[in-house]
Order: sequence, then structure tokens, then C-alpha cells
Amino acid sequence: MDTLLDRFLRYVKIDTQSAEDSAAHPSTPGQLELARLLEKELQELGLTNIRLSDKGYLMAELPANTDKDLPATGFIAHLDTSPDVSGKNVFPLLFHDYDGSDLILNEAEQLVIKAQDYPELKNYIGQTIITSDGTTLLGADDKAGVAAIMTVLAHLQNSPDIKHGKIAIAFTPDEEIGQGADHFDVEAFGADFAYTVDGGPLGELEYETFNAAIAHIDIKGVNVHPGTAYMRMQNALLIAMELNGMLPVNERPEFTRDHEGFYHLNKLEGSVEAAKMTYIIRDHDREKFEQKKAYLQSCVDFISEKYSGAGIKLHMRDQYYNMKEKIEPFFHIVTLAEQAMRENGIEPLISPVRGGTDGARLSFMGLPCPNIFTGGHNFHSRYEFIPLESMEKAVRVILKMIELVESQD
Repeated sequence: MDTLLDRFLRYVKIDTQSAEDSAAHPSTPGQLELARLLEKELQELGLTNIRLSDKGYLMAELPANTDKDLPATGFIAHLDTSPDVSGKNVFPLLFHDYDGSDLILNEAEQLVIKAQDYPELKNYIGQTIITSDGTTLLGADDKAGVAAIMTVLAHLQNSPDIKHGKIAIAFTPDEEIGQGADHFDVEAFGADFAYTVDGGPLGELEYETFNAAIAHIDIKGVNVHPGTAYMRMQNALLIAMELNGMLPVNERPEFTRDHEGFYHLNKLEGSVEAAKMTYIIRDHDREKFEQKKAYLQSCVDFISEKYSGAGIKLHMRDQYYNMKEKIEPFFHIVTLAEQAMRENGIEPLISPVRGGTDGARLSFMGLPCPNIFTGGHNFHSRYEFIPLESMEKAVRVILKMIELVESQD
């Protein structure tokens, strides 16, 4: 019988890195490859109503095994890994009985997770730490969540004495590029509430996210030979730099934390003749979020007037909103997760997500959906790591949540 570790190592070896510039759904074929593997495994586990859409959404159900009228509980994880670092040819390393020293991933490439740079490692002395070899990311975000859910299902099928209501499962594509909920059929999913199993370190429990927007700015400059450019040239790159300089320095990601929002210049490319800028705008507070968007618009308007010969266009759209307002009317589902953690000896770490999850959009689509931990650290990085014991605790917490739904009804 497969263990949690067996599943995790099998899943991370499939390249499911999503691609922002793809028009396909899912954005990369590897996501469908993993979805088809999971579809087969769900069939072998005896789940029902298994369906894989052509857009890469895999859903299934574990029917209730009790006569009680219980709510249907959902668990969701995403198939894709981040575009930030390659997910091809992942070679996992296992550091058994970790002793607190540096983790040498690739000696030839001098890729090392230094204990002094990651003091949280000391929390896992004596445990098994899993990393990649440093040439790729590991993919624990979110294959640890996928593996945890699959392990829970296997345990429930082998433990008929654990009574539960209907369990709805979904594995979604393209979460990392903000498209994970684009084609999610909430009604077909069939859950009263759900949890994304997509959090980080042990104990994380999140029901508050950023409000988020993305802004693309196109600048058409006036390119003239520099020898005759006096009062004629309008350098698109310099205009872009001036525009960026109008935004508050203290509201950049590297200078903000907790509930503080930011403007993040994510991309700048171009020449004298033309430049393109991409910003992401984030704030937990909806009013401050709207103010940030309005201020960026005012900066663009000012620059457009100042450089009237240049063409400057701003395309801005909202991406998702803080799910807190949709979770609070159903706060018992947060309390349930807290209780499940405490009954497993884990202190819940409740903090705002400085980012977003599929759960944010799903909550606004009518499916309240907090986020719980998988145990991983340094997601989206070649220095990603996850303790096996934290993954095992995620499994135990999910099982306890399922038991609590049955016992608290």
C-alpha cells in the first residue's frame, strides 16, 4: 500500500509547471498528465462521480457512510507548480534524522540551504526533510496538498469505522497563474464548504487574503537620433523610471509585512521607443486597495500630460478580493480547523495570507474556503523544503476535521 511519502515523490516527478503566456487550459500538458494519474488512483480507491474536464479539473466524491444528515465537506489542492523555477526533472533529496546543519543540495553548483539563513530549520531536528537537488523547485506547493488528500482518502476507505458525511475532492490547474478558479464548477463540486490544502508551515490556518489587482502600462516613446534629440526625444524607459519613482518606496513588498499592502513592479522591458511595465497591487483593506489603484491612475494621468507626445496606456483589472468577508458568516469552519489542530497537539498559526489562494475566489463564488497548512517552506524557490512529519500531521488534521464534522453535527 502506498504511503504518503510514496505518493508525494511520485507526484513531484511530473512536470506540472504552469505558464503565464499560454492560451491553453490547462496552460501546460503536464498538469493533465498528473490529473490522469490521479483519476486512475481515485478509481482504484473506489471513489464515485469521478470526472476530469478537458480544462484539467478533476473532481470526485467519497459517499457518506452514516445515516446522519451531515454537511458535505470539500478538500482542494492544485496540480500546477510555480513558473518562477523549473519543475522539470525534479530529483528529490531526503535528509533523514536532520541534525541542524546546512542542507547541501548540489555541491558542484554550491546550492545550499544554510541553517543560519533559515532558522526555522531548527524546529525540525530529528525529522526527515525533503528538498530538490537545487536545480529545480521541489513542488511541495501544492503536491504536498495533493498527496495529503489522497492519503486521507485511502485511510478512510480502509477505515470504515470512521463515520463521515460526503467528502468532495477537487484538483485544479493553473492556480499559480491566477486561473485556478476560472472554470471551477461550484455547483457540480457539491460541497457546503471546503478547505484548500495549500498552506505553508505547520499550523498555518488562513481565512484572510489580499485584495489584488494587476496593472499593465504601455509606453510609446519618441525615438530621435541622440545627436538631434534636443526637446524632441521622449525616452520610454526614462518615462517608465519616472513613473515608478512616483510610487511610495515604503509601499514596496520588501518594505511591507503583516497587513501592509504594496505596489510591486513585476516586469519592466523595452527601449527608447517603447516600454512595458507590469505591477501587482495588493492590500488587505478594501478601501486602501481602491486608493492604491486610484493613485496609480493619477500618476499615469500626470505622466501622460507631462509627456504629451508619448502614448501611455494603463490597463488595470482586479484579480481577487479578501475572502474574509465571505468566511466570517461561516466562521465555524475556521473554528473546526483550529480544534482539529489543537487535538493533534498543533498550535494554529492564524495570519493573513500575503497573497491569494483559489479559496479566495471560490469563497466569492459561493464556496467558503479557508486554507490549511501542508508543512512546506520557501515555496516558489529552489531552496524549498518540507518536513515529512509536517505532511503527516496535515493528514491527521484533515482526518480529525472530518471526524469533528460528524461528531459536532
